[in-house]
Amino acid sequence: MLFASSSDPIFADRQIKLDTLVRLRWLAIGGQGVAVLAVSEGFGYRYPAHYCLYLIGLSALLNLFLQMRFRKSVRLSPLPATGLLSYDAAQLGGLLYLTGGLQNPFALLLLVPAVVSATMQPARFTAFLSTLITLIATALIFFHHPLPWAEATPPDLPKLYVYGIWIALIVTMLFLSVYTSRIAREGHQLANALSATELILANEQHLTSIDGLATAAAHELGTPLATIQLVAKELEHELLEDDPIFEDVSLIRSQAERCRDILGKLRSLSGDDHSNFTKMQFEALISEIVEPFENPDVTIERIFPEDKSDQPILMRNPGLLFGLGNLVENAVDFARSRVVLESQWTDSTITLVIGDDGPGFSEAIMTRLGDPFVTSRMDKGQVDRDATSGPDLARRQKSGLNGGGLGLGYFIAKTLLERSGAKVTIRRSGTVQKEIVSKKINEISGAVIEITWPRLLLEADQ
Repeated sequence: MLFASSSDPIFADRQIKLDTLVRLRWLAIGGQGVAVLAVSEGFGYRYPAHYCLYLIGLSALLNLFLQMRFRKSVRLSPLPATGLLSYDAAQLGGLLYLTGGLQNPFALLLLVPAVVSATMQPARFTAFLSTLITLIATALIFFHHPLPWAEATPPDLPKLYVYGIWIALIVTMLFLSVYTSRIAREGHQLANALSATELILANEQHLTSIDGLATAAAHELGTPLATIQLVAKELEHELLEDDPIFEDVSLIRSQAERCRDILGKLRSLSGDDHSNFTKMQFEALISEIVEPFENPDVTIERIFPEDKSDQPILMRNPGLLFGLGNLVENAVDFARSRVVLESQWTDSTITLVIGDDGPGFSEAIMTRLGDPFVTSRMDKGQVDRDATSGPDLARRQKSGLNGGGLGLGYFIAKTLLERSGAKVTIRRSGTVQKEIVSKKINEISGAVIEITWPRLLLEADQ
């Protein structure tokens, strides 16, 4: 497929800014004017220069009209943008018709409108421009004024050579259009995916900041609650037990005491003396990540070294928790009955290997997994992770962590983990080094993901 689909959402919100086209046209007008005057006045070549100046002046008038009629911030939908680019191609074709056709070395500028369109426009509009430029280039082979030359008779280039220029022009246009479109598409995908990553991470960080808000709320509410409790005690002492409102006053006092206890707990959770809520051992980190995904259908097995005396102590980090949680969720989604998480650490590295007994990754997806918008969901009836649904579709649809099948899940997880210093590697079953894991991981039949951190970097940066 030469171009991206015209219905591709990647191109749906990409609109060319009118000011960009106007500035490019002013640049073209300046270059064309200098070239025409230099050839006619500087070199003294005879050709219809006044007609060339008329065409250049027409472009200048169009630019002035657009600048006076529209604001600089206006963005063009594909149709009017294609219309303006078509005019540029036609205007340049008119100049080439007056100055030698395809024999003119500036014929290469016919490529510019198609390349600009390929950067920002859907495929069908770029295809239309490419077709228009092809027709203009074809017409210039047979219809054009002589190339301006010093002698009375300009050189008569062989037709075969002119045809070669035409073929080179068309091939170059197609190549540049495809190349530019692919680069722009990938850049836009990456920007969108990183924006989604930042949004999710910001939400996670917002959740971790709630403890500070809880402390502030506990501090502010402490005084009125103490007043309520004091007044309730005084009323309780003044009333007799058989008084109709005695039980109500006692209830108010007891509930005020309960509120103070709850606020005291909230305050203590955010205090520095409870470092177990801000710092955690690696084993506790894995347990916290795994807990939300435990269910009767899939067994999640956690394997740690026998000697846990020197296990890493990490600060709570939303990006790390979310990234690992996303990988565990995917493993649980695709597992038939078993997921294995095996951890190892040394003085220099920390390694976590996540494996499942699901279908694994297909050959097609292995080469592109990790790029944004590359999904590994399955269609019904397929056996590999290479489409848009999976063995437990209902369960996955309840979770919003996978980007709705857009392929953002693994990309976001990989991005967040790499920010923490990790190296994320997708491995095939049985290929993990024996010194890193036990036999259980290498015996598993599905996907295997290995995450390795430099221990000093992880502990220091977290």
